Amino acid sequence: MGLFGKTPSKDPKEQVQEWTHKIRKEGNQLDRQIRSIQREEEKVKRSLKQAAQKNDRDTCVILAKEIVNARKAINRIYTSKAHLSSIQMQMKNQLSTLRVAGSLQKSTEVMQAMQSLVRYPELAGIMRDMSKEMMKAGIIEEMLDETMDSLEESEELEEEASKEVDKVLWEITDGKLGEAPLPPEATPADKASASAARVEVEEDDEEGEELQEMQSRLASLRS
Repeated sequence: MGLFGKTPSKDPKEQVQEWTHKIRKEGNQLDRQIRSIQREEEKVKRSLKQAAQKNDRDTCVILAKEIVNARKAINRIYTSKAHLSSIQMQMKNQLSTLRVAGSLQKSTEVMQAMQSLVRYPELAGIMRDMSKEMMKAGIIEEMLDETMDSLEESEELEEEASKEVDKVLWEITDGKLGEAPLPPEATPADKASASAARVEVEEDDEEGEELQEMQSRLASLRS
């Protein structure tokens, strides 16, 4: 306790180092969750193959749904890990700023990452506590909204989920069940690259025609 019963504020450098330690710890915990889910997925795959050998399609579909849900969970965790890494990088920037300016600075990147992370049940509690500390330190401007929409509301439509199940069935049973996945559509970047390549070829053709024309003119002048 400080003077007049007030708790002295933490040293900014120590505060940032504490946040960095917590973020790293949570990232390691998420890695363990991913490995655990992957181990369970392998068990379900083996069960699905056994059910496929018995031509038990109903069981195969149920197990395929479990695999789809497991992969979605892993993707969500990887997304949260990316947000944690973003905050960790911003903490390094805060230390650099602290050495130069002598104080912590507001960061929209940290705010956005915290808003995303508080949606994940695995991280919601610690992210809310950390956001309060960061608000007091002046890194973020406002408290995070705790009335976040449920992740369940962003789930894919039933038709899309059915397609994912078919893909898993096709993958695990070597094409005996389910449907073959469609080839991936060209991304905007792929289309842009293809367009640039076509333009380059056309320009090369035009340059070749111009060169031939110039050579013909030179030949006629010499004759």
